[in-house]
Formats: sequence, C-alpha cells, structure tokens
Amino acid sequence: MSGIEIITEKCVGCKLCLKSCPYGAISMEEKLAVIDYDLCTLCGACVGSCKFDAIVLRRIRGGTEDLASYRGVWVVAEQKGGVIQSVTYELLGAGRSLADQREVELAAVLIGDNLEKAAAELIERGADKVYLAQAPALAEFLDEPYSRILSRLIREEKPEIVLTGATAIGRSLIPRVAAEVYTGLTADCTGLEIDPERGLLLQTRPAFGGNIMATIVCENYRPQMATVRHKVMKEAVADPSREGEIVRVEVKDQDCLSRTRFLENVEELGYAVNIAEADIIVSGGRGVKGPENYGMLQELAQLLGGAVGASRAAVDSGWIPYSHQVGQTGKTVQPKLYIACGISGAIQHLVGMQSAETIVAINRDPAAPIFTVADYGLVGDLFEIVPALIKRLKAKK
Repeated sequence: MSGIEIITEKCVGCKLCLKSCPYGAISMEEKLAVIDYDLCTLCGACVGSCKFDAIVLRRIRGGTEDLASYRGVWVVAEQKGGVIQSVTYELLGAGRSLADQREVELAAVLIGDNLEKAAAELIERGADKVYLAQAPALAEFLDEPYSRILSRLIREEKPEIVLTGATAIGRSLIPRVAAEVYTGLTADCTGLEIDPERGLLLQTRPAFGGNIMATIVCENYRPQMATVRHKVMKEAVADPSREGEIVRVEVKDQDCLSRTRFLENVEELGYAVNIAEADIIVSGGRGVKGPENYGMLQELAQLLGGAVGASRAAVDSGWIPYSHQVGQTGKTVQPKLYIACGISGAIQHLVGMQSAETIVAINRDPAAPIFTVADYGLVGDLFEIVPALIKRLKAKK
C-alpha cells in the first residue's frame, strides 16, 4: 500500500507542485496544495519539486509470503482451433533460456478442447511439463473460464515466472489473472533476462512513447508476470525426441461459467496485410512524402514477394492504413529482409523491426538513426534508388 500527503504546516502555496504533476491531480485551495486522489498515480514527481518538504510519499511494502516456495517458469500457450500460435513457440524459446538459468522446470499451460496432439508439440518445443485443461466449453477462448483455471493453477503450483503473448487473447487474459493472484504484470516486453545476482526477472519494454527502454522488476510479489510482443524472439526449434509430462487438469462445471459466450468466428473480409508473418517487408516513412508514392513501394514489395510496411508518421498522416504500421504501437516484425525507405529510425520504430535478419536502409540523411541498426545503408534519394531497384529486379525476371 502507498499514500501521499500534503503537510499543511509546511506548504507555502508556491504552486511548484502543480506544474510538476503530469496528471493534473493537484490544485490550490485557500493557498494550500490539495491532492485529488482519484487522479493521483503516486508517481512522486511533486515530492521532488517541493522545496519545502511539504509533500510526503509513503510506500508500505507488502509482498507475497514465502517467495522461496515459488519455482519454475510457465508459458501460457495460445491456440486457435486446436492449432498452437507461433508466439507460443517464441515464448518457449525464451522460457527455456530463463528456466535453464534458474535451474528450474519449464512448463506450458494449455486450455481448450481436443488438444492432446498440441500438448505433445509443446513438449517437442522445449516444455518439460504441460498442464492440459480440456472441456467442450473451453474450445473457444473466453476470459472468465480461462482466467479462473489459470489462476487456480498458479495458486496451487506456485510458478515464479509466467509468460504469455502480447496478443489480443494474452492482453485480455493475463491482467485478470495478475489481479486475481495479486501480483505485478509488465506488458509488451521486448526483452527478458535473469538478474545473475538476485535471480529476478528483468523485464524490458519501451516506455514514454518508445523514447526510452525501461527495465522492470517485481521484487516482492510472485509470480513475476509479463506479456511479450510477437516476433521479437526466436522460436524454439522442434525436437521430436524430447520427452515430458502431460498433467491433465480437472475442469469442473463452475470453472466454465461465463457471462459471455462465443457466437461465431467471422473471417476478415477483404484484403488484409499480415506484415507480422511476412518474410520480406518494404517500409516507407515520412520521406515517402505522400500516399501516391506508396505504389512504388508496393511494386518493389511484389517483385520481392513481400509486403508493405510503414512508420507511425506515415500512418498518422493518413498515407497508409494502420494494419501496415511497424513499431511499438503497430506490429513487431521479424522478416528475413526489411527495407526501410525514408524512415529516420525513431526508437518507437526500431523496437518493431530491429530483429529482422537483414536490414537495408535508404535515407538522404547519413546521420539518421536507422543506419545504426542497418546491415546495409544507402545514403541517397529513395525516389532514385527504389525505381533503380525495381528496374534491376524486372530485368532479372
């Protein structure tokens, strides 16, 4: 628990705290500072701004009892129609490394129906154990039943780390579970490591609009929970010779109770570009100068058998739909080839594409940040370089 308080005897009404509060939670009443606790996030910015020590922030640290009893790394497996989603294999790859460093077991939790084959695939990809919860009522994802079962398992088995994908399902499921088991949750992580001294999970994610990378730890609560962005980590390689244990979890009628129900799955109509799965991406940024010039990038992408991406600046300008956006607030991609055309390389964008196998950057500014991550850099006018590439590819075909 935490609390913040204005010491009225020390407050002189200087208003410095008003200017420092990013949430507008402080106002003046009768020349004294007053805090709106509905708006206050306990960030502490006002404490540092007060020159008269008139604001006190008290943090009362609680925590999970008997932290040492929590052991093991868990991956919450995501499946659709009985098919394991690729983000799960990425988490198993990361989870295997974390479990080996901690010298503990790596387990996967799989919820759904008719998933015996899928459970075996999780073992092939690195899981030592699979907790398998099956029932016809669990065939399609629903928040309440899935979170109820996962929360119960966590309380019973006490894993120290729980990972899930930062997907629509993961973002819907895991906050409920974190609240239920009363622990912290770090969202949209792009890096996971173990602190060699304390054994804590170091959870790295973009912060402040992608302008900095923050590393977050959960010292006093267990499990340490994180959602991880798709395509930022390598998939675990399948090994059919691996052996593991499948633990069948009892599913009771009350576990399946839900205030919502699944009606039908409607396939998206029209053409939609899934850049997260593309092996080759040609992306354009502010340097493309307008929507009419994306046809040039589309032509290059088609010749290469790839898809078209974009920076946030291009999407915000209305030049191309959001489904093409690469970056922290768009999609994280991991293609074999990424060609950045007229993209300066703000950290928000770099976070989403720097895991590509080969990066080619085209930009007129030799000091553009994109060149710091590029394998090949072309300093020049994209309106000369891209047409030349198109001409050469057409000639070869």
